[in-house]
Amino acid sequence: MRIAFYAPMKAPGHRVPSGDRAVARALVAALSALGHEVALASAFRAFDRGDPARQRRLARKGAAVARDLVAAWRSAAPDLWFTYHLHHKAPDHLGPRVAGALGLPYVVAEPSVAFKRRSGPWAGGHASVLAALARADVLMPMTREDRDGLVAAGVPGERIAPLAPFLDVAPYRRARANARAGLAAAHGLDPARPLAVAVAMMRPGDKLASYRVLADALRRLDRRDLQLLVVGDGPRRGEVEALLGPRAVLAGACPSRSLPGVLAGCDLFLWPAVNEAYGMALLAAQAAGVPVVAGRAGGVPEIVVEGRTALLTAEGDAGAFARAVARLLDDPRLAAAMGAAAARHAAARHGLEAAMATLEGALDLARRSR
Repeated sequence: MRIAFYAPMKAPGHRVPSGDRAVARALVAALSALGHEVALASAFRAFDRGDPARQRRLARKGAAVARDLVAAWRSAAPDLWFTYHLHHKAPDHLGPRVAGALGLPYVVAEPSVAFKRRSGPWAGGHASVLAALARADVLMPMTREDRDGLVAAGVPGERIAPLAPFLDVAPYRRARANARAGLAAAHGLDPARPLAVAVAMMRPGDKLASYRVLADALRRLDRRDLQLLVVGDGPRRGEVEALLGPRAVLAGACPSRSLPGVLAGCDLFLWPAVNEAYGMALLAAQAAGVPVVAGRAGGVPEIVVEGRTALLTAEGDAGAFARAVARLLDDPRLAAAMGAAAARHAAARHGLEAAMATLEGALDLARRSR
């Protein structure tokens, strides 16, 4: 089947790494592995930070892009339209129009409905989301909160096909052997001392808030031997560096192909997860066999097994976070057991094979609906 793929928040080829880009790429890979021909429909980005006038301009431009696609595909249309991440900040101005004009099945992965946005600066985006939900043949929420939002919006249960966040665990499994020595040498770390890692962009808002909680927690830890490797970059790098101090080594952005080796060489994954949707980095850490300490926010409890693969603390509670880190540092056997359980959990629940089965079922359902 020929699938037109579109991500209004951030295209798979966007230059800036993020969880959104990682999920988009994982979806393309999974659909391709199923034997489908997947082509990017457009790189048009509908993302806006809350400027209604700009949103109206983006809506007009999106309508024009959709008209061009319909004209170009009149004689050779794809078989299905697949949109990833429908959000009031980045509504889908293309999919409903193109799918409607050409009679295509329309599938949306990770649709998000925020009823508090029905008024205010994102009211237009919220209305566009509701219109897309009404047109979609299959909706694939990735968290319980998003599924509940679809139900509240009146979406019939038969059109909802939940998809757990996923990744290809094979590179992480391969990276577990001999990762420590190379990682320590590359970043001037002591392989004999405990090593924690955090992976996140350094940008304003929730990410910076998480870094502040992390810095506060580290100051409370009575473990001077702990080393922290931070993977990520962004406009607030200087502020993050000042917050974390000399205990942290900032590695900068990491190519996705190198991330398994980085994670597998570490003892703990730390992220306070302030207002986190679910966190692909937390999932990657588990795939690499690394126990997680994180904030109990959003969909985070849905991708870890609290007490078995992760220790979760109240969102923003630096003291509780520090105590959770200390618990694992003081009990290496517990940390090792949680790391092994994390790898098993990621493979069984969040591996590529499970996602492919769910996706194929959703595509079949969408085709039958037409």
